[in-house]
Amino acid sequence: MIAHGYAEDTLLQVLDVRKSFSSGNRRIEVLKGIDLSIRSGMLTMLRGRSGSGKTTLLNLLGGLDKPSSGEVSFRGRPLHAWNDKQLTIVRRKEIGFIFQSFALLPLLTAWENVELSLRMAGVPRTEWKERTSRCLDLVGLTRRAHHRPFELSGGEQQRVAIAKAIAHRPLLLLADEPTAELDSVMAARIVAVFRDIIESERIAICMTTHDSTLWEAADVVYRMADGRITEE
Repeated sequence: MIAHGYAEDTLLQVLDVRKSFSSGNRRIEVLKGIDLSIRSGMLTMLRGRSGSGKTTLLNLLGGLDKPSSGEVSFRGRPLHAWNDKQLTIVRRKEIGFIFQSFALLPLLTAWENVELSLRMAGVPRTEWKERTSRCLDLVGLTRRAHHRPFELSGGEQQRVAIAKAIAHRPLLLLADEPTAELDSVMAARIVAVFRDIIESERIAICMTTHDSTLWEAADVVYRMADGRITEE
């Protein structure tokens, strides 16, 4: 485990982040003073039961939402203070996302889904073929490149989603319960893919999970409970 605190290779830093929502006349605190660091070249896992605040925190890390208070700094830049246009640019260029639902377009092949993410990120067309091939090869789907999502297994669809998320060469990949819909064998394979990506692409990956069989594969594990966090 890595000692908590700032280091030269810290990619993202969270300081005393709080998030609350209004529900009728009540104020519900979801995050209650979160501190954490995500470092380059490492796999970080956020573990905890449903309702512990994992997804809310992940959304804040990726600039999909803003904290009620506290700071979220990405490469030394204040994500928590940026406007929507600035956040959209950093998400498009430097952060990748993986969701439980895979988020693939059903009428496009695996190749076309990955290629689309390059187009949306503004990557020059001349780079599409090589990069798409590279990403599908990284996740072991070269032979399935021209199959549509309904022709792929759940594990294969998740690997396409991973290839799509890393296509634009993000520095940080955020994955919300990426193995929740998979069996234990396939879940382990997905985490193995993450380790390969970290090694070959030199990015940071932060994923949420409640699967205790996966924790040992992480470099850092944070436990979330009742809106609070501790490093294990």
